[in-house]
Amino acid sequence: MELKKCARCGCFFASPSNVCCNCESKDRQDIYNLNNYIVNSNSTPSIDNLSANTGVSIKNISRFIENNAISNL
Repeated sequence: MELKKCARCGCFFASPSNVCCNCESKDRQDIYNLNNYIVNSNSTPSIDNLSANTGVSIKNISRFIENNAISNL
């Protein structure tokens, strides 16, 4: 298996995932928080609004959108 660079923290690791094992739980928590915020929002929030209200970076929100990890956008 080849080494990959973690999309979240930048460390090198060997796994089929795009993030290292240390960041997988952080990604799951961020996705949960984003989906929860979106469900409870009265309208579709912008990426800037999502980031400001959840503490998730715009970089990670964009990555989640590209990977279809955010279910309600």
